[in-house]
Amino acid sequence: MKTMEDESIDLIFADPPFNLDKKYESGINDKVSELEYLEWTEKWVLECVRLLKQGGSLFIWNLPKWNTYISSLLNHYLDFKHWIAVDIKYRLPIKNRLYPAHYSLLYYTKGEKANTFNEQRLPLEVCRHCYGDIHDYGGYKDKLNIKGINLTDIWSDIPPVRHSKYKTRGSNELSLKLLERIISLATNEGDIVFDPFGGSGTTYIAAEILKRRWIGIEIGSTQIIKNRFDDIEWQREYVKQIQENTNTLFTEEMKLKRRQFGHWLPETLKSKGDNSKSKREKVQKEEIQFKLNF
Repeated sequence: MKTMEDESIDLIFADPPFNLDKKYESGINDKVSELEYLEWTEKWVLECVRLLKQGGSLFIWNLPKWNTYISSLLNHYLDFKHWIAVDIKYRLPIKNRLYPAHYSLLYYTKGEKANTFNEQRLPLEVCRHCYGDIHDYGGYKDKLNIKGINLTDIWSDIPPVRHSKYKTRGSNELSLKLLERIISLATNEGDIVFDPFGGSGTTYIAAEILKRRWIGIEIGSTQIIKNRFDDIEWQREYVKQIQENTNTLFTEEMKLKRRQFGHWLPETLKSKGDNSKSKREKVQKEEIQFKLNF
């Protein structure tokens, strides 16, 4: 990182080792003292600050414990935007403690205003069995944005990568859906994305598919990343599916199922609204005619 130019990167995403004694392909020591881990963390975090363009965005993925330290450091240099809670359970329950059920995703920008913030919206949440509404929107259904529900700082739709079809290495791997969202949110085509902890290359694959330029570092073997690029087409199709199901109130599958179960859709609300309007107009005409006759 020290060889890279100051303020040369539009978006940095970092997913460092968590110091949990995990076995990585690179063979790094993932179980050092807390002091050593935090000193090492401060070095690479400050390098990220240096590399980030004015108006650029920094996302750091880690356990909540470590991100509390990182956040206290970043608050001196960058502007805090969000602590995003990604709803994924990452360990077994521990006696006398709450069940750890989210990863922390820090979101900071260099300067108060981000150069790029592409609004993201998600489909309305429905029951996975009957496809009915989870939340009661009452008489406000017709006021919902047809592009979907605003993305919040709690992400419950990011799947853990456990299936062999999607998992490309033995150690933990991030969902392509997570990186698609981050990169789509904070960059435009042609922007430069940097990930200092390459791992299996999820960031680089997402950036490539989304037509961003990217720079990566990985101290271990890069063969896994190369293999993923050789097999990029199914991942390209997966990203396409993600984007087709974003920025819409209902996906095509949801529309089909809701019709089958008799649930409302924007077009049925509009139709009811039109009928109500017609009835009101008819009543008004009848009232006028009655008054004339009288």
